[in-house]
Amino acid sequence: MNGSIVYTTIESPAGRLMLAAADDGLRILSFMEGRKFIAPHPSWREVANGDNATLRETIKQLRAYFARELRDFTLPLAPQGTPFQLEVWKELCAIPYGVTISYGELARRVGSPNGSRAVGLANGSNPIAIVIPCHRVIGANGKLTGYGGGLPLKEKLLELEALRLTLG
Repeated sequence: MNGSIVYTTIESPAGRLMLAAADDGLRILSFMEGRKFIAPHPSWREVANGDNATLRETIKQLRAYFARELRDFTLPLAPQGTPFQLEVWKELCAIPYGVTISYGELARRVGSPNGSRAVGLANGSNPIAIVIPCHRVIGANGKLTGYGGGLPLKEKLLELEALRLTLG
């Protein structure tokens, strides 16, 4: 990763999270207890939660998301990956709140209709969990499949986003 990276950790309803940002935006949002935790690099500088504008805004928007007050994140994102990964992650951001799609549908959307496996690998390499909503991708049979934070957390995030209609 280029440039100066700062990071912080926070507690959330999804567990402990590590957030990392550079001048160009949020680089990482990782579940610290997840199987795909991205550990801070020794060259990164740890900061207090309010000491970086991008981290401060990310924390504010995450709190609103978990309170069901925010459906669309408006953060500067700067994930690092291959051109294919970046295309998949961009398409993930187009999946609306409360909606799920299959890996096959995601593959079609990125112009690779036979690329479900490659899309799955790119999805699983997403460095900015929750904000880039890889949790909204499920198996073709409607079942939950792999998630870096674990399937119970994926289910919890999808339940959080479930639209609840109230009468009256």
